[in-house]
Amino acid sequence: MAQSEPTAPLDGPGAAMLDALFSQSLVGLHLLDTDLRVVRVNTATPAMRDVPVEDVVGHRVDEVYGLLDADEVMALVRGVLDSGVPLVAHIVRAHRRGDPGHQYFHEISVFRLETPSGDVLGLAVAVVEVTEREESRAREVVLEMTREHVGRTLDVLETCQELVDVLVPRVADIAVVEVVDAVLRGDHPPLAPLPRDVPLRRAAFRSAAGGGGTGTDADAPQAHPLGDVRALPGPTPYTQALSDLRPRAVASLDEDLPWLAADPARARAIRAAGAHTLITAPLTVRDTVLGLISLYRTRQGEPYDEDDVSLLLQVADHTALSIDNARRYTREHTIAATVQRQLLPRRPSSHPALETTPLLLPPDSGGQWYDTIPLSGARTGLAVGGVVGRGLHAAAVMGQLRTVVRSLAAFDVEPDELLARLNDTATFLAAERATLPTADPLHRQALAARFAYAVYDPLTLTCTVAGAGSPSLVVVHADGSTEVRNVPAGSLLGSEDKTPFAATAFTVPEDSLLILSDTPLPALVASGDADALRRLAEQHRGRPLEDLRDDVLYALAGSAEPGPTALLLVRTHPFPADRVGVWQLPDTPTVVATARRLVRDRLADWGVERETAHDTELIVSELVTNAVRYGSPPLELRVINDRALTCEVRDGSASTPRLRHASVADEGGRGLFIVAQLAQAWGTRYTPEGKIIWTEQNPPPG
Repeated sequence: MAQSEPTAPLDGPGAAMLDALFSQSLVGLHLLDTDLRVVRVNTATPAMRDVPVEDVVGHRVDEVYGLLDADEVMALVRGVLDSGVPLVAHIVRAHRRGDPGHQYFHEISVFRLETPSGDVLGLAVAVVEVTEREESRAREVVLEMTREHVGRTLDVLETCQELVDVLVPRVADIAVVEVVDAVLRGDHPPLAPLPRDVPLRRAAFRSAAGGGGTGTDADAPQAHPLGDVRALPGPTPYTQALSDLRPRAVASLDEDLPWLAADPARARAIRAAGAHTLITAPLTVRDTVLGLISLYRTRQGEPYDEDDVSLLLQVADHTALSIDNARRYTREHTIAATVQRQLLPRRPSSHPALETTPLLLPPDSGGQWYDTIPLSGARTGLAVGGVVGRGLHAAAVMGQLRTVVRSLAAFDVEPDELLARLNDTATFLAAERATLPTADPLHRQALAARFAYAVYDPLTLTCTVAGAGSPSLVVVHADGSTEVRNVPAGSLLGSEDKTPFAATAFTVPEDSLLILSDTPLPALVASGDADALRRLAEQHRGRPLEDLRDDVLYALAGSAEPGPTALLLVRTHPFPADRVGVWQLPDTPTVVATARRLVRDRLADWGVERETAHDTELIVSELVTNAVRYGSPPLELRVINDRALTCEVRDGSASTPRLRHASVADEGGRGLFIVAQLAQAWGTRYTPEGKIIWTEQNPPPG
């Protein structure tokens, strides 16, 4: 080690200045020998005045001062002595003599002292008390953690738990949050002062002896268990804080406090936990009361002071806003779920050849929907969809789109044409949304929806499907084989993409299981023979459809990829052959009488009452007459005894019949008018070979 320049001996003015430094310095100074014993110390700082000099000189610092981490501090000091590397601005905690309940912070810097020749003389230690700075810094840390960790979810209970996790053990040894019970349901909070009979729910609890130690919060003493709902007895500091919206700090929780008798359960918990100081503050937003925070100290000796009160008020303000946001979300979520339940069908429509059950994910977001629509000719329309977004606005758009789907389906349009017309409506709604004021949140949210629509015909065993977005259709056959049908993907409803929609048709054997989804099913169709899909294929026969729905839900929940938002499970059954009559008719005028006789005999076999049978004969007579006069062969007559008594006449012409109101002098033109009067519903359905005129009457008895 290089020798430094020699210095003048400390005598005369130098010695006097050194004495003045030790007696007048505002920084605590210690000189330690190589055994870490104090050789000299100043007494000017508050930390040193409490200990007489004679009790310090000749002793190690850990023997004199109440260091909380004595072993760690002494190891660091000895490391400086051994290595010569200074320790600068290290924070140590200590208790002062005569004040063991209060914790003080000191910043120490340690330097090794050497002679010009390199011999180690000892250590110099500079000490500065930084209690106020560190406590202020600790409060800032708590505030920062509160802003970062509290209110991350739109859930009231989760927000309350996040709060107590931040406060214990940094500010309190025990933290309790109680929330007005109505707030958890999304209702408006009551105005202050809080009435005595308003119940509060214990929403969150944390104890340093429980969650922060080796035990659990359940082991820590509590006045009431989590989830308990009751009004607060009074008068107590808690009820007073909820009355005037001012915090209350109790420096000493001794037995003589009169208000403890007003709340015996809380008094017992305070005594059992050993709590000695309390601070409680209301959770308020705009003069309404959301709840109450109560903090207790059991291990930390110092009582709460004004700085702690100020900290808690800032924490309470942030938490109250987070709880109110969660409450508003809960309210809107509840309203959206209620609207969705009212807009969705109460139950899927039943059919002799079809049973269905829906699965919405999530079930109460407001934007997902399903539908089963009875169509002419014993067919059924199957619809699943989801509006992008959540909440009440998504539910409202869902209701609008579902109504349009029902209306379009009544016109017997093909799935691809239905999607094109539905997209026109969605585009119109999106354009309306774009014209909203820029301050409206919906102005910045593009309207888009996923949708899949299929039509199943149990008489021809065909299914025609089209979709907007990326729909999927899985078919599980009766023999256990499975296939994933390629549904043509189209643009989302309401998007600016003008890609035309396409439909695909395929045969669906009897006793098959169909899973129609508005989005892909990665958990089921990743490889075409995934375990979940294979289990469905092996187990679907003979099991209730609701059980299969649960199996699908479990499979989707275990997938790491995003799943669908809405799907419909469909099981097909054979349509009873004795409930259908089909006849090929010659293209001659005399065929009308033959058609009437055929229908009359079949209705008699079905036990249809005489008046309905007579009306049906008239309907068949008019329809066959029109087909012979204005249509083209081949002609086919079909009657179906299903949810309605259906008559269908097929011909090879694509010309559209028109309902006329004939005048008194007209000899014709009354055929469709008569049909419309006798039938409950009638319409035209076009096929590649021509058209079908159909009518429906009230279902026959049995």
